[in-house]
Amino acid sequence: MSYEGPEFESPQPRRPRRRPLTLALAVLVPGALLGWLVYAGVSGAADGGVTTAAASPRASAPPTVSSTTIEDKKPLGSLRGKVVVIDPGHNLTNFRHTAEINRKVDIGTNRKECDTTGTSTNSGYAEAKFTLDVAHRLRTLLERQGATVKLTQDGDRPYGPCVDERARIGNTAHADAVVSIHADGASAGQRGYHVILPGRVHKGIADTRRIVAPSAQLGERIAHDFGRVTRTAPSNYIGDGTGLDTRTDLGGLNLSTVPKVFIECANMRDSKDAALLTSGAWRQKAAQGISEGLVSFLRG
Repeated sequence: MSYEGPEFESPQPRRPRRRPLTLALAVLVPGALLGWLVYAGVSGAADGGVTTAAASPRASAPPTVSSTTIEDKKPLGSLRGKVVVIDPGHNLTNFRHTAEINRKVDIGTNRKECDTTGTSTNSGYAEAKFTLDVAHRLRTLLERQGATVKLTQDGDRPYGPCVDERARIGNTAHADAVVSIHADGASAGQRGYHVILPGRVHKGIADTRRIVAPSAQLGERIAHDFGRVTRTAPSNYIGDGTGLDTRTDLGGLNLSTVPKVFIECANMRDSKDAALLTSGAWRQKAAQGISEGLVSFLRG
């Protein structure tokens, strides 16, 4: 910041007087200015225009267009044309239909129950409630990216669907990827997430040979991004720290003809994991982690 002090005048030599010239200029300059204004007014009227005494150059300048644009918040379109099927594990009212869900269905390697009730936290928060909530959050995230998303169930049926029907829904949709959302029911102290991959099965109505490799890629990407976004560790009881497990006894995987994985997001029977599962903020992170893994796979 500058500071200006008081001004002091120093003696200056007296300039000679030139009164005649000053008087001449005082007479000629206003006259010339008046003549120019009269000429401009006449010319403007002849052209049909309107003249102003002091036109501002800024007022007559053409409008400028800002180079800054508002970001379009429409879907990004990175998944436009892609179909994703989300399979929320179990069903909240399965327990009311024990005969139906205990019915055996063919899964290729053997016959297995149509579905199960799923597990819950010690405080009674049901796995089926968790899976449907995360499925809804995941659907929203994927649709924002332009994907077509279908759910195997949306709390709109009394039980099921059975595991063979869950697989058929993904197959019929010609899904580019299917993810089945679950939470485990292991013993307390066993923590973390793991992604279940389909093993190689070629028996009866099951043939996973074409989907084993792409499903492994899908599972690896989901496992990586899920851990990164949720800041949780891979399972300490399944997968030897990789967060990956391969199985051939799950009908939902055995009967799939499109890339598909299961994810066990955490263990509902462990108090620390249960605190995560019952947190809406953490469920949003879980959905985000699964979404980012899916997007990475589908773009690749």
